[in-house]
Amino acid sequence: MSVTFVEINHIIEVVFLVILFVIVFSYAVLAIVSIAAMRKHHRKDRAHSVEDLISSKYLPSISIIAPAYNEGLTIVENVRSILSLNYSDFEIVIVNDGSKDDSLQKLIEAFSLAKVRSMPIADIPTQTVRGVYKSRNLAYSHLIVVDKENGGKADALNAGINQATKKLVLCIDVDCIIEPDGLLKMVRPFLEESKKKVVAVGGVIRVVNSCEVKSGKVTQVNLPNGWLERFQVLEYFRVFTLNRMGWAHMRGMLLISGALGLFDKEIVVRAGGYTPNIVGEDMELVLKLHQYMREVAKEKYTIGFIPDPLCWTEVPNTTRVLSRQRNRWSRGFIESILKHKRIFLNPKYGFVGLISFPYAVFFEWLVAPIEVFGYAYLLYSIYGGNFNLPFFLLLFILVYSYFMMVTLLAILAEELVYHRYNKKMDLVKLMLIAMIEPFFYHPLNLYWTIKGNFDYFIRGKREWGKMDRRGFDENII
Repeated sequence: MSVTFVEINHIIEVVFLVILFVIVFSYAVLAIVSIAAMRKHHRKDRAHSVEDLISSKYLPSISIIAPAYNEGLTIVENVRSILSLNYSDFEIVIVNDGSKDDSLQKLIEAFSLAKVRSMPIADIPTQTVRGVYKSRNLAYSHLIVVDKENGGKADALNAGINQATKKLVLCIDVDCIIEPDGLLKMVRPFLEESKKKVVAVGGVIRVVNSCEVKSGKVTQVNLPNGWLERFQVLEYFRVFTLNRMGWAHMRGMLLISGALGLFDKEIVVRAGGYTPNIVGEDMELVLKLHQYMREVAKEKYTIGFIPDPLCWTEVPNTTRVLSRQRNRWSRGFIESILKHKRIFLNPKYGFVGLISFPYAVFFEWLVAPIEVFGYAYLLYSIYGGNFNLPFFLLLFILVYSYFMMVTLLAILAEELVYHRYNKKMDLVKLMLIAMIEPFFYHPLNLYWTIKGNFDYFIRGKREWGKMDRRGFDENII
Protein backbone atom coordinates (compact mmCIF):
# COMPACT_ATOMS: atom_id res chain seq x y z
CA MET A 1 0.00 0.00 0.00
CA SER A 2 1.57 3.27 -1.12
CA VAL A 3 1.85 6.29 1.17
CA THR A 4 0.53 9.54 -0.27
CA PHE A 5 2.35 12.88 -0.11
CA VAL A 6 -0.39 14.23 2.21
CA GLU A 7 0.21 11.37 4.63
CA ILE A 8 3.98 12.02 4.58
CA ASN A 9 3.30 15.69 5.35
CA HIS A 10 1.06 14.67 8.24
CA ILE A 11 3.74 12.35 9.64
CA ILE A 12 6.39 15.08 9.44
CA GLU A 13 4.09 17.55 11.19
CA VAL A 14 3.35 15.08 13.99
CA VAL A 15 7.09 14.39 14.42
CA PHE A 16 7.80 18.12 14.72
CA LEU A 17 5.06 18.55 17.32
CA VAL A 18 6.38 15.61 19.34
CA ILE A 19 9.95 16.98 19.23
CA LEU A 20 8.70 20.40 20.30
CA PHE A 21 6.68 18.93 23.16
CA VAL A 22 9.67 16.94 24.43
CA ILE A 23 11.94 20.02 24.27
CA VAL A 24 9.40 22.24 26.06
CA PHE A 25 8.67 19.63 28.71
CA SER A 26 12.33 18.84 29.40
CA TYR A 27 13.35 22.49 29.63
CA ALA A 28 10.36 23.24 31.89
CA VAL A 29 11.48 20.48 34.25
CA LEU A 30 15.06 21.80 34.11
CA ALA A 31 13.86 25.34 34.86
CA ILE A 32 11.77 24.23 37.84
CA VAL A 33 14.65 22.23 39.28
CA SER A 34 17.06 25.14 38.70
CA ILE A 35 14.86 27.71 40.43
CA ALA A 36 14.19 25.38 43.38
CA ALA A 37 17.92 24.67 43.74
CA MET A 38 18.77 28.36 43.46
CA ARG A 39 16.27 29.31 46.19
CA LYS A 40 17.65 26.58 48.43
CA HIS A 41 21.18 27.84 47.87
CA HIS A 42 20.11 31.45 48.56
CA ARG A 43 18.42 30.49 51.86
CA LYS A 44 21.53 28.64 52.96
CA ASP A 45 23.70 31.56 51.93
CA ARG A 46 21.67 33.95 54.08
CA ALA A 47 21.77 31.59 57.07
CA HIS A 48 25.53 31.05 56.91
CA SER A 49 27.54 34.01 55.69
CA VAL A 50 30.43 33.14 53.41
CA GLU A 51 32.55 35.69 55.27
CA ASP A 52 32.58 33.33 58.25
CA LEU A 53 34.83 31.00 56.23
CA ILE A 54 37.71 33.43 55.84
CA SER A 55 39.26 32.55 59.19
CA SER A 56 38.47 28.83 59.05
CA LYS A 57 41.45 26.53 59.46
CA TYR A 58 39.72 24.00 57.21
CA LEU A 59 39.83 26.15 54.08
CA PRO A 60 41.63 24.21 51.32
CA SER A 61 44.48 25.99 49.55
CA ILE A 62 43.90 27.13 45.96
CA SER A 63 46.17 27.64 42.95
CA ILE A 64 44.65 30.09 40.45
CA ILE A 65 45.82 29.22 36.93
CA ALA A 66 45.40 31.78 34.16
CA PRO A 67 46.76 31.16 30.64
CA ALA A 68 47.79 34.30 28.76
CA TYR A 69 48.52 34.77 25.07
CA ASN A 70 49.28 38.26 23.72
CA GLU A 71 47.53 39.94 26.66
CA GLY A 72 50.08 42.77 27.02
CA LEU A 73 47.37 45.42 26.81
CA THR A 74 45.71 44.41 30.09
CA ILE A 75 47.86 41.69 31.71
CA VAL A 76 49.21 43.81 34.60
CA GLU A 77 45.80 45.10 35.70
CA ASN A 78 44.32 41.64 35.29
CA VAL A 79 46.93 40.16 37.64
CA ARG A 80 46.42 42.98 40.15
CA SER A 81 42.71 42.16 40.14
CA ILE A 82 43.38 38.49 40.90
CA LEU A 83 45.88 39.42 43.64
CA SER A 84 43.15 41.35 45.46
CA LEU A 85 40.88 38.33 45.98
CA ASN A 86 39.69 37.68 49.51
CA TYR A 87 41.14 34.30 50.50
CA SER A 88 43.62 33.17 53.12
CA ASP A 89 45.74 30.63 51.23
CA PHE A 90 46.11 30.94 47.47
CA GLU A 91 48.74 31.35 44.80
CA ILE A 92 48.50 32.69 41.25
CA VAL A 93 50.09 30.87 38.33
CA ILE A 94 50.13 32.98 35.16
CA VAL A 95 51.12 30.91 32.13
CA ASN A 96 52.58 32.95 29.27
CA ASP A 97 51.77 30.64 26.38
CA GLY A 98 54.41 31.78 23.91
CA SER A 99 53.06 35.33 23.58
CA LYS A 100 54.46 37.33 20.67
CA ASP A 101 53.86 40.69 22.35
CA ASP A 102 55.37 42.22 25.51
CA SER A 103 53.17 40.33 28.01
CA LEU A 104 56.09 38.68 29.81
CA GLN A 105 58.22 41.82 29.92
CA LYS A 106 55.37 43.85 31.40
CA LEU A 107 54.88 41.24 34.12
CA ILE A 108 58.60 41.19 34.91
CA GLU A 109 58.72 44.96 35.28
CA ALA A 110 55.44 45.40 37.17
CA PHE A 111 56.02 42.66 39.75
CA SER A 112 59.85 42.58 40.01
CA LEU A 113 60.04 39.05 38.65
CA ALA A 114 63.22 36.99 38.49
CA LYS A 115 63.79 33.59 36.92
CA VAL A 116 64.08 30.77 39.49
CA ARG A 117 64.84 27.08 39.48
CA SER A 118 61.60 25.21 39.88
CA MET A 119 60.70 21.54 39.79
CA PRO A 120 57.16 20.81 38.60
CA ILE A 121 54.88 19.13 41.13
CA ALA A 122 53.03 17.09 38.48
CA ASP A 123 54.25 15.69 35.16
CA ILE A 124 51.44 16.21 32.65
CA PRO A 125 53.14 16.43 29.21
CA THR A 126 53.29 19.98 27.82
CA GLN A 127 55.24 22.11 25.39
CA THR A 128 58.70 23.19 26.60
CA VAL A 129 58.74 25.47 29.64
CA ARG A 130 61.31 28.20 29.00
CA GLY A 131 61.38 29.56 32.52
CA VAL A 132 59.59 30.04 35.82
CA TYR A 133 59.53 33.45 37.46
CA LYS A 134 58.81 34.63 41.00
CA SER A 135 58.76 38.08 42.52
CA ARG A 136 61.56 39.60 44.59
CA ASN A 137 58.87 41.66 46.30
CA LEU A 138 57.36 39.85 49.32
CA ALA A 139 54.00 41.45 48.60
CA TYR A 140 53.81 39.28 45.47
CA SER A 141 55.35 36.15 46.95
CA HIS A 142 52.31 34.09 45.93
CA LEU A 143 52.66 35.04 42.24
CA ILE A 144 54.27 32.57 39.82
CA VAL A 145 54.75 33.22 36.10
CA VAL A 146 55.45 30.31 33.76
CA ASP A 147 56.90 31.12 30.35
CA LYS A 148 56.51 28.35 27.76
CA GLU A 149 56.38 27.57 24.09
CA ASN A 150 52.98 28.10 22.53
CA GLY A 151 50.75 25.04 22.78
CA GLY A 152 47.21 26.36 23.13
CA LYS A 153 44.96 26.93 26.11
CA ALA A 154 44.72 23.30 27.25
CA ASP A 155 48.51 22.90 27.12
CA ALA A 156 48.99 26.14 29.06
CA LEU A 157 46.55 25.01 31.75
CA ASN A 158 48.43 21.72 32.07
CA ALA A 159 51.70 23.62 32.50
CA GLY A 160 50.07 25.65 35.25
CA ILE A 161 48.75 22.53 36.96
CA ASN A 162 52.26 21.06 36.89
CA GLN A 163 53.58 24.08 38.80
CA ALA A 164 50.62 24.41 41.18
CA THR A 165 51.41 23.58 44.81
CA LYS A 166 47.92 23.84 46.32
CA LYS A 167 45.13 21.29 46.88
CA LEU A 168 42.61 22.85 44.48
CA VAL A 169 43.15 24.54 41.13
CA LEU A 170 40.97 27.36 39.85
CA CYS A 171 41.24 27.58 36.06
CA ILE A 172 40.21 30.97 34.72
CA ASP A 173 40.57 33.30 31.74
CA VAL A 174 43.18 35.91 32.61
CA ASP A 175 40.93 38.78 31.55
CA CYS A 176 37.96 37.77 33.74
CA ILE A 177 37.03 39.75 36.84
CA ILE A 178 36.23 37.52 39.82
CA GLU A 179 34.07 38.80 42.68
CA PRO A 180 36.20 39.50 45.80
CA ASP A 181 34.48 36.68 47.74
CA GLY A 182 34.27 34.37 44.71
CA LEU A 183 36.84 31.88 46.01
CA LEU A 184 35.07 31.59 49.37
CA LYS A 185 31.76 30.81 47.66
CA MET A 186 33.22 28.29 45.23
CA VAL A 187 35.07 26.37 47.89
CA ARG A 188 31.98 25.75 50.05
CA PRO A 189 30.86 22.55 48.28
CA PHE A 190 34.30 21.05 49.02
CA LEU A 191 33.74 21.77 52.71
CA GLU A 192 30.05 20.89 53.00
CA GLU A 193 29.80 17.64 51.00
CA SER A 194 30.58 14.68 53.26
CA LYS A 195 29.10 11.69 51.42
CA LYS A 196 30.66 12.16 47.98
CA LYS A 197 33.97 13.31 46.56
CA VAL A 198 33.67 16.83 45.11
CA VAL A 199 35.83 16.83 41.99
CA ALA A 200 34.83 20.16 40.46
CA VAL A 201 32.68 23.24 40.96
CA GLY A 202 31.52 25.77 38.36
CA GLY A 203 30.14 29.26 38.76
CA VAL A 204 27.97 31.81 36.99
CA ILE A 205 29.51 34.05 34.33
CA ARG A 206 28.10 37.51 33.67
CA VAL A 207 28.67 40.16 30.98
CA VAL A 208 30.96 43.04 32.01
CA ASN A 209 30.59 45.15 28.85
CA SER A 210 29.59 48.75 29.77
CA CYS A 211 29.93 48.07 33.51
CA GLU A 212 32.01 50.37 35.69
CA VAL A 213 35.29 48.77 36.79
CA LYS A 214 37.59 50.25 39.42
CA SER A 215 40.73 48.64 40.88
CA GLY A 216 39.87 45.32 39.25
CA LYS A 217 36.33 45.22 40.70
CA VAL A 218 32.92 45.71 39.12
CA THR A 219 31.48 48.69 41.00
CA GLN A 220 28.39 49.35 38.89
CA VAL A 221 26.50 46.83 36.78
CA ASN A 222 25.07 48.36 33.62
CA LEU A 223 23.26 46.89 30.68
CA PRO A 224 25.63 46.86 27.68
CA ASN A 225 25.24 49.65 25.16
CA GLY A 226 25.35 47.38 22.10
CA TRP A 227 22.48 45.22 20.91
CA LEU A 228 24.70 42.22 20.30
CA GLU A 229 26.02 42.29 23.87
CA ARG A 230 22.47 42.66 25.26
CA PHE A 231 21.38 39.53 23.43
CA GLN A 232 24.29 37.73 25.09
CA VAL A 233 23.19 38.96 28.54
CA LEU A 234 19.89 37.15 28.02
CA GLU A 235 21.69 34.10 26.68
CA TYR A 236 23.95 33.92 29.75
CA PHE A 237 20.91 34.29 32.02
CA ARG A 238 19.25 31.26 30.41
CA VAL A 239 22.35 29.09 30.25
CA PHE A 240 23.54 29.60 33.81
CA THR A 241 20.30 30.28 35.70
CA LEU A 242 17.95 27.77 34.08
CA ASN A 243 20.33 25.18 32.70
CA ARG A 244 23.56 24.43 34.51
CA MET A 245 22.12 24.95 37.97
CA GLY A 246 19.48 22.32 37.21
CA TRP A 247 21.92 19.79 35.79
CA ALA A 248 24.27 20.25 38.75
CA HIS A 249 21.42 19.69 41.21
CA MET A 250 20.50 16.46 39.42
CA ARG A 251 24.17 15.35 39.29
CA GLY A 252 24.31 15.62 35.52
CA MET A 253 26.77 18.45 34.80
CA LEU A 254 28.65 18.04 31.51
CA LEU A 255 30.30 21.45 31.22
CA ILE A 256 32.06 23.93 33.47
CA SER A 257 32.90 27.18 31.74
CA GLY A 258 36.58 27.60 30.92
CA ALA A 259 36.35 31.10 32.36
CA LEU A 260 35.78 29.82 35.91
CA GLY A 261 36.20 26.26 37.18
CA LEU A 262 37.51 24.93 40.52
CA PHE A 263 38.94 21.41 40.49
CA ASP A 264 40.47 18.87 42.84
CA LYS A 265 44.05 18.96 41.58
CA GLU A 266 44.89 15.36 42.46
CA ILE A 267 41.88 14.02 40.55
CA VAL A 268 42.65 16.18 37.50
CA VAL A 269 46.27 14.98 37.43
CA ARG A 270 45.22 11.34 37.81
CA ALA A 271 42.73 11.77 34.97
CA GLY A 272 45.53 13.07 32.73
CA GLY A 273 44.78 16.80 32.83
CA TYR A 274 43.39 18.74 29.90
CA THR A 275 43.52 17.10 26.50
CA PRO A 276 45.81 19.18 24.23
CA ASN A 277 44.98 20.20 20.67
CA ILE A 278 41.26 20.34 21.36
CA VAL A 279 39.06 23.44 21.09
CA GLY A 280 36.48 22.38 23.71
CA GLU A 281 38.93 21.70 26.53
CA ASP A 282 36.51 22.81 29.28
CA MET A 283 33.71 20.36 28.41
CA GLU A 284 36.16 17.59 27.50
CA LEU A 285 37.80 17.78 30.95
CA VAL A 286 34.46 17.43 32.75
CA LEU A 287 33.56 14.39 30.64
CA LYS A 288 37.02 12.99 31.30
CA LEU A 289 36.46 13.41 35.06
CA HIS A 290 33.13 11.56 34.82
CA GLN A 291 34.89 8.78 32.97
CA TYR A 292 37.79 8.60 35.44
CA MET A 293 35.59 8.57 38.55
CA ARG A 294 33.25 5.93 37.09
CA GLU A 295 35.73 3.58 35.45
CA VAL A 296 39.02 4.04 37.33
CA ALA A 297 38.50 5.54 40.78
CA LYS A 298 35.03 4.00 41.16
CA GLU A 299 34.17 6.46 43.94
CA LYS A 300 30.97 8.32 44.66
CA TYR A 301 31.51 11.84 43.42
CA THR A 302 29.75 15.04 42.53
CA ILE A 303 30.32 18.09 40.33
CA GLY A 304 28.85 21.22 41.86
CA PHE A 305 27.70 24.63 40.71
CA ILE A 306 27.37 27.99 42.47
CA PRO A 307 24.45 30.07 41.09
CA ASP A 308 25.85 33.39 42.35
CA PRO A 309 27.33 35.78 39.72
CA LEU A 310 31.00 35.17 40.54
CA CYS A 311 32.87 36.09 37.37
CA TRP A 312 32.52 38.91 34.86
CA THR A 313 33.79 38.57 31.31
CA GLU A 314 33.92 40.71 28.20
CA VAL A 315 31.75 39.28 25.42
CA PRO A 316 32.23 39.94 21.69
CA ASN A 317 30.69 43.17 20.42
CA THR A 318 30.88 42.43 16.70
CA THR A 319 29.35 39.63 14.65
CA ARG A 320 32.78 38.89 13.19
CA VAL A 321 34.29 38.01 16.57
CA LEU A 322 31.12 36.43 17.96
CA SER A 323 30.84 34.16 14.93
CA ARG A 324 34.36 32.84 15.59
CA GLN A 325 33.51 32.17 19.22
CA ARG A 326 30.26 30.33 18.46
CA ASN A 327 31.91 28.38 15.65
CA ARG A 328 34.59 27.26 18.10
CA TRP A 329 32.00 26.39 20.76
CA SER A 330 30.11 24.28 18.25
CA ARG A 331 33.22 22.43 17.10
CA GLY A 332 34.43 21.94 20.67
CA PHE A 333 31.05 20.52 21.71
CA ILE A 334 31.05 18.03 18.83
CA GLU A 335 34.65 17.02 19.49
CA SER A 336 33.96 16.38 23.18
CA ILE A 337 30.76 14.43 22.53
CA LEU A 338 32.40 12.18 19.94
CA LYS A 339 35.52 11.66 22.04
CA HIS A 340 33.41 10.38 24.93
CA LYS A 341 30.63 8.72 22.94
CA ARG A 342 30.80 5.58 25.07
CA ILE A 343 29.01 7.53 27.81
CA PHE A 344 25.90 7.73 25.57
CA LEU A 345 23.07 5.60 27.04
CA ASN A 346 25.62 3.73 29.14
CA PRO A 347 23.91 2.65 32.42
CA LYS A 348 27.33 2.43 34.09
CA TYR A 349 27.36 6.25 34.04
CA GLY A 350 24.00 6.54 35.80
CA PHE A 351 22.11 9.80 35.31
CA VAL A 352 24.91 11.26 33.19
CA GLY A 353 24.92 8.36 30.74
CA LEU A 354 21.16 7.83 30.54
CA ILE A 355 19.83 11.39 30.76
CA SER A 356 22.16 14.40 30.58
CA PHE A 357 24.55 13.11 27.89
CA PRO A 358 21.71 11.95 25.55
CA TYR A 359 19.96 15.27 26.21
CA ALA A 360 23.09 17.10 25.08
CA VAL A 361 23.28 15.00 21.93
CA PHE A 362 19.63 15.36 20.90
CA PHE A 363 18.66 18.81 22.19
CA GLU A 364 21.93 20.74 22.13
CA TRP A 365 23.58 19.25 19.07
CA LEU A 366 21.06 17.65 16.73
CA VAL A 367 18.28 20.18 17.34
CA ALA A 368 20.05 22.70 15.06
CA PRO A 369 20.08 20.40 11.98
CA ILE A 370 16.46 19.47 12.76
CA GLU A 371 15.52 23.15 12.82
CA VAL A 372 17.23 23.72 9.47
CA PHE A 373 15.35 20.74 8.05
CA GLY A 374 12.14 22.33 9.35
CA TYR A 375 12.81 25.56 7.46
CA ALA A 376 13.66 23.59 4.31
CA TYR A 377 10.44 21.61 4.70
CA LEU A 378 8.47 24.85 5.12
CA LEU A 379 9.90 26.31 1.91
CA TYR A 380 9.29 23.05 0.07
CA SER A 381 5.67 22.98 1.25
CA ILE A 382 5.08 26.55 0.09
CA TYR A 383 6.71 25.82 -3.27
CA GLY A 384 4.70 22.61 -3.72
CA GLY A 385 1.40 24.20 -2.75
CA ASN A 386 0.99 22.01 0.35
CA PHE A 387 1.55 24.74 2.92
CA ASN A 388 -0.50 24.06 6.08
CA LEU A 389 -1.10 27.56 7.45
CA PRO A 390 -2.97 26.52 10.64
CA PHE A 391 -0.20 24.07 11.55
CA PHE A 392 2.50 26.68 10.87
CA LEU A 393 0.73 29.28 13.02
CA LEU A 394 0.25 26.77 15.83
CA LEU A 395 3.93 25.80 15.70
CA PHE A 396 5.03 29.46 15.62
CA ILE A 397 2.85 30.41 18.59
CA LEU A 398 4.07 27.44 20.62
CA VAL A 399 7.75 28.05 19.86
CA TYR A 400 7.58 31.81 20.46
CA SER A 401 5.55 31.42 23.67
CA TYR A 402 7.96 28.80 24.95
CA PHE A 403 10.97 30.97 24.15
CA MET A 404 9.48 34.04 25.85
CA MET A 405 8.46 32.01 28.89
CA VAL A 406 11.97 30.64 29.37
CA THR A 407 13.69 33.99 28.84
CA LEU A 408 11.37 35.99 31.08
CA LEU A 409 11.59 33.30 33.74
CA ALA A 410 15.40 33.55 33.62
CA ILE A 411 15.25 37.35 33.97
CA LEU A 412 12.77 37.07 36.85
CA ALA A 413 14.78 34.44 38.69
CA GLU A 414 18.02 36.37 38.27
CA GLU A 415 16.60 39.67 39.49
CA LEU A 416 14.52 38.32 42.37
CA VAL A 417 17.52 36.57 43.87
CA TYR A 418 20.53 38.74 42.93
CA HIS A 419 19.13 42.04 41.62
CA ARG A 420 22.36 43.14 39.94
CA TYR A 421 20.67 45.38 37.35
CA ASN A 422 19.39 48.14 39.65
CA LYS A 423 17.95 50.39 36.95
CA LYS A 424 14.32 49.57 36.19
CA MET A 425 14.79 50.69 32.60
CA ASP A 426 17.48 48.03 32.15
CA LEU A 427 14.94 45.32 32.99
CA VAL A 428 12.40 46.85 30.62
CA LYS A 429 15.03 46.88 27.87
CA LEU A 430 15.90 43.24 28.55
CA MET A 431 12.26 42.20 28.24
CA LEU A 432 11.86 44.16 25.01
CA ILE A 433 15.04 42.61 23.63
CA ALA A 434 13.69 39.17 24.56
CA MET A 435 10.70 39.82 22.29
CA ILE A 436 12.83 40.39 19.20
CA GLU A 437 15.66 37.97 19.96
CA PRO A 438 14.09 34.98 18.11
CA PHE A 439 13.93 37.03 14.89
CA PHE A 440 17.42 38.53 14.91
CA TYR A 441 19.90 36.84 17.27
CA HIS A 442 18.66 33.25 17.13
CA PRO A 443 19.01 32.94 13.31
CA LEU A 444 22.61 34.16 13.60
CA ASN A 445 23.38 31.60 16.30
CA LEU A 446 21.75 28.87 14.23
CA TYR A 447 23.88 29.78 11.22
CA TRP A 448 27.09 29.84 13.27
CA THR A 449 26.24 26.48 14.84
CA ILE A 450 25.56 24.85 11.47
CA LYS A 451 28.74 26.37 10.07
CA GLY A 452 30.62 24.94 13.06
CA ASN A 453 29.28 21.48 12.17
CA PHE A 454 30.29 22.01 8.55
CA ASP A 455 33.78 23.20 9.51
CA TYR A 456 34.28 20.22 11.83
CA PHE A 457 33.01 17.41 9.60
CA ILE A 458 33.68 18.74 6.10
CA ARG A 459 36.66 21.08 6.45
CA GLY A 460 38.28 19.28 9.39
CA LYS A 461 38.89 22.60 11.16
CA ARG A 462 40.41 22.16 14.62
CA GLU A 463 42.16 25.44 15.52
CA TRP A 464 40.81 27.98 18.00
CA GLY A 465 40.58 31.05 15.80
CA LYS A 466 41.58 34.58 16.82
CA MET A 467 39.51 36.29 19.53
CA ASP A 468 39.89 40.09 19.63
CA ARG A 469 39.22 41.91 22.89
CA ARG A 470 39.09 45.59 23.73
CA GLY A 471 40.26 45.18 27.32
CA PHE A 472 39.15 47.44 30.17
CA ASP A 473 40.36 50.52 31.93
CA GLU A 474 39.54 51.91 35.35
CA ASN A 475 36.19 53.32 34.26
CA ILE A 476 33.97 51.45 31.87
CA ILE A 477 34.56 48.34 29.84
